[in-house]
Amino acid sequence: MASRTDAPLIVQLADLAAELTQRFAATRRLSLDLVATLSDADASAQSMPDASPAKWHLAHTSWFFETFVLRDHVPGYVLFDARYPFLFNSYYDAEGPRHARPQRGLLTRPSLDEIRIWRAHVDTAVQSALPDLSRAALALVELGLHHEQQHQELLLTDLKHLFAQNPLGPAAWEKSAIANEVAQFSAPSAASGDAGAIRWVKGAEGVVSVGHGGDDFAFDCEGPQFSALLTPHALASRPVTNGEWQQFIADGGYHTASLWLSDGWAWVQREDVEAPAYWRDGRQFTLSGWRDIDAHAPVTHISFFEADAFASWAGARLPTEIEWEAAAAALDPASGDQLDGAGPVQPSAEPAADIGLQQMFGSVWEWTGSAYRPYPGFRAAPGAVGEYNGKFMSGQFVLRGGSCATPRGHLRASYRNFFYPHQRWQFTGVRLAKDL
Repeated sequence: MASRTDAPLIVQLADLAAELTQRFAATRRLSLDLVATLSDADASAQSMPDASPAKWHLAHTSWFFETFVLRDHVPGYVLFDARYPFLFNSYYDAEGPRHARPQRGLLTRPSLDEIRIWRAHVDTAVQSALPDLSRAALALVELGLHHEQQHQELLLTDLKHLFAQNPLGPAAWEKSAIANEVAQFSAPSAASGDAGAIRWVKGAEGVVSVGHGGDDFAFDCEGPQFSALLTPHALASRPVTNGEWQQFIADGGYHTASLWLSDGWAWVQREDVEAPAYWRDGRQFTLSGWRDIDAHAPVTHISFFEADAFASWAGARLPTEIEWEAAAAALDPASGDQLDGAGPVQPSAEPAADIGLQQMFGSVWEWTGSAYRPYPGFRAAPGAVGEYNGKFMSGQFVLRGGSCATPRGHLRASYRNFFYPHQRWQFTGVRLAKDL
């Protein structure tokens, strides 16, 4: 029998378990909603090694819960299929050998429906176990939910890349064949406003706190909190737009070596890059098919190399991640254009404002000039989950702010995303900075 001393802890755990039960159901349901319009073939194909099939995202997130919560914390739990860990482990070396990442598209079996059945089994087992889980196990459920939200965004961007390879230019979401035909020739949405001219907003100066320091959830790479010194600088009031990027192209930006880092110039030459990904003949491919380019919307699907070259062309630079975080600290991370439900996400412009910073959260991930490296005092978590972030702190750059494909509620000012400098299939964009 629990003592009176134990009672407050038991109540706290019960409240946490109840809250996680609701979030678990909503998060898992959204993943299924995102694939509701897909055929088994759509969900099984892999368009490049960096991307994964939609079916694999559904399976991997289930493997995460089954492995780190059910297997490790529920006595007597038996794996749904002992073959699945080899197929759906991603990069956790502590969990043993796994199917090669570039060959995930060869996994035509298990089928999409079989993965759905496995997910239902895992969901039922987790929900049944939640009321009795330890605090450590509940923390893993929390981690798993944020992990699944990351894969929801990846599922959308990977699906977009896959459908862009199809000469038919298919839409992932379409109300009807007739409606799609009309939309193919329609103007950009009237909801997309005039972004207006860039204004410069003075940034914080002096010593600032960086990183996550609260008791609520954050990934390990967001801490520990430390102090940093900022010198006088300013951030652009909004992200760079498609129209401004078209000016960069027209001015020969992709053909001017002096604007580019050496590795970036080699990449442009090698890959014959002349525009953001998914641009062709004045149009861009979206999750709802080919659309006219909205000049006022934030430019997206650009690499770090492109972002840095544009900043040089504009007489500016990329912000550091510390400058970005200090500017975003007082803003609402649940604001802006973020994922609220299954549908063809695409960043759009906000009407120009007279003061402050716009679109810091949502719309497009914003490249910073900061390398993805550990903060002072960083220690990876023990065990397999410690491989989640720390092992990737080499050769990548930090992005901040989330995108239109990031599930709302997932972000914080301290949130650090990271990609290699040539990658651009995510909803990546750029906000300029300058020294004062």
